[in-house]
Amino acid sequence: MEHSKKTMYSSGDRKDSSADGGAVLNGHFDGMVKRPAVALPAEPGAHRATSSVMESWKEERTRSLEDNEMSLPSLAAAYTTILRGLGEDPQRQGLLKTPWRAATAMQFFTKGYQEKIIDVLNDAIFDEDHDEMVIVKDIDMFSMCEHHLVPIFGRVHIGYLPNKRVLGLSKLARIVEIYSRRLQVQERLTKQIAVAITEALQPTGVGVVVEATHMCMVMRGVQKMNSKTVTSTMLGVFREDPKTRDEFLTLIRS
Repeated sequence: MEHSKKTMYSSGDRKDSSADGGAVLNGHFDGMVKRPAVALPAEPGAHRATSSVMESWKEERTRSLEDNEMSLPSLAAAYTTILRGLGEDPQRQGLLKTPWRAATAMQFFTKGYQEKIIDVLNDAIFDEDHDEMVIVKDIDMFSMCEHHLVPIFGRVHIGYLPNKRVLGLSKLARIVEIYSRRLQVQERLTKQIAVAITEALQPTGVGVVVEATHMCMVMRGVQKMNSKTVTSTMLGVFREDPKTRDEFLTLIRS
């Protein structure tokens, strides 16, 4: 399937029913937070509840502003312990406020836990008789490697084929921000973005490509300064039709 027209921009609900009847949008539940069930030791012949098996990108993980205020002292105390463990003196002038600064910064780096996709999209989904490819590329992305707690940064390219509904363009960048501002691995981040758009719009297809530099590979470990990691998730016609997929990949590199 080829498309003669494209809409491109460069940047500088479908609700399912959960097993207990709660509404879910890409893992974000209205009301009580859903956690994976803790399985008790199994009796011979017993089966684990399937509801306890959830992929990590579907888990609800939220944090409120009140949680931030309550946890800030303990986070700052933890950074004080880290400074001492590194052989530093937390009482010297240059480090007196460092634990609080670091704790506040870490809360900002992970502020995606405080937001829900359903709140961000609100009334930004519009009925529109448009069925040609929409692409927003070069969306800046900053995240934190969940293995080493060091930065991941790069660009995200998003494309979708509308199915009578379109999303406000800035909301695509907001979706990236919500999922990137968490402790992440790039593979999961890429999939979360694609699934969120699919659940919100029910488009014909979605494609997401993430190109990123991982500081855990640059400033430690193998120390490869110019290495980049590229991940992609293709859903719907982007996965099924090679011509549509190739069109998307060609356009994000133009």
